[in-house]
Amino acid sequence: MKKLALLMGGLLFSGSLYALDTVSVEYGNGDSADMARIGAGWDWDKQWFTDGNWLVTGSWEASIGTWRGNSSVGNNQTITDIGITPVFRLQQKNLGSFAPYAEAAIGFHMIAPTFIYANRKFGSAFQFGDHLGVGVRFGERQQFDLAYRYQHLSNGGIKQPNQGINFSQIRFAYHF
Repeated sequence: MKKLALLMGGLLFSGSLYALDTVSVEYGNGDSADMARIGAGWDWDKQWFTDGNWLVTGSWEASIGTWRGNSSVGNNQTITDIGITPVFRLQQKNLGSFAPYAEAAIGFHMIAPTFIYANRKFGSAFQFGDHLGVGVRFGERQQFDLAYRYQHLSNGGIKQPNQGINFSQIRFAYHF
């Protein structure tokens, strides 16, 4: 897992910084666990269904973070989570400094260890992470982004046990 974290860090910080479009922080909790992440994003520079006041766009998000178990059943662990996720967003067109949106995503995560407390086990280090979210971009250039996300992570039945975990999250991002 340390090698994967170093590889991802190297990829995030290699090349030109101007290629990075977004940085973000997330905090959430659910299923007797807290989570925190930092992330980076790259816009696709594509837009679909642009005829009305709304459009569909997308981006890649890379993240690294932790989940900390806080269950009364004991044996609470801290999990390291590394993920990459394509995100599709339905966003209001730039009609000023305020643009609401809804988004959906399914990405890939690697976690270690593979349990967070005594009776919540994930079966494998590989996890799918899907989320639905709503938020708003705001600021003079819509450079700020505040969102609520509901995320489910599980291994999709690849290996048992597959108990999964759900988080309610608040995300703040800055767009360059």
